[in-house]
Amino acid sequence: MTLRYVDVDVFVTEMPRQRIPADEILGGFPTAGSRSIAQVAGAEVGIHEMSPGMARDIECDEVFVVISGRGSIEFEDGEVLPLSAGTVVRLNKGDRTIWHISETLRKFYVAG
Repeated sequence: MTLRYVDVDVFVTEMPRQRIPADEILGGFPTAGSRSIAQVAGAEVGIHEMSPGMARDIECDEVFVVISGRGSIEFEDGEVLPLSAGTVVRLNKGDRTIWHISETLRKFYVAG
């Protein structure tokens, strides 16, 4: 039988959250958590959430849509993308980013 339905509500599913490593935190006390919900053609499909604060990251290839929350992503070249429900973003492997989260942000992602 082919799996066609994944029984996950992306708006309310619980995810274990952990404190972000201290050397990545630039402000506040953010926590983050992820839940992988499927694999498609070698790519991971899942949900990720980050609480308010500021943290740096080095990205993988990813496309995501913000489900809830607010903030922005600042790229090493100075570009800043505002984030809110409905925003779709394409990240490239190796992008160096700073996440500025003002309201707990939840995103649905596909990453390879």
